[in-house]
Amino acid sequence: MAVITISRQWGSLGTIVANAVADRLGYRLVMRQLINQAALRAGAPQVALAVIDELHLLGVAPTAEEYQAYIQAMHAVIEELAAQGNVVIVGRGGQAVLHERPGVLHVRMIAPLELRVERLADRHHISLAAARAQVRASDRERRSYLKRFYNANVDDPALYDLVINTAHLGAETACDLVCRAVLDIEREK
Repeated sequence: MAVITISRQWGSLGTIVANAVADRLGYRLVMRQLINQAALRAGAPQVALAVIDELHLLGVAPTAEEYQAYIQAMHAVIEELAAQGNVVIVGRGGQAVLHERPGVLHVRMIAPLELRVERLADRHHISLAAARAQVRASDRERRSYLKRFYNANVDDPALYDLVINTAHLGAETACDLVCRAVLDIEREK
């Protein structure tokens, strides 16, 4: 009944690896639906839009109270998912929320900036300059999210059991590493 949290830089193959891990282990994969579920519980659907809108293109500005209710609901949803087990939780501060919980594998997916830029430019058919701006904005927003809501530094290696740099490792190898680590956690129980 292991739980995996995956924190990822945009363009690091983190979403691909999360999908592959969930498929291979038969675990439930939870990503964006966490945002929606927490926002509904908090009674603040505009928070979901604001959180999804990493680049601040929609101009949605929830109140501090709405954000606080959202974060409390997000925390509760993540805890409930962890209690159920056999889940891969992508993003939303899972590594901070579940940091002290036994049986949780915390993974950070990274890659060099320029490689991430190239991957996004290729995937979305945009210029390198546009991809670079989006990657940098995403990095800032993800760093800000964890700092603002959990007073944690997304780049702190102590938050993770496994940091995978996909500069020289493909998604399949990264998936293998995560699955092997999960098996080790399961054996230790």
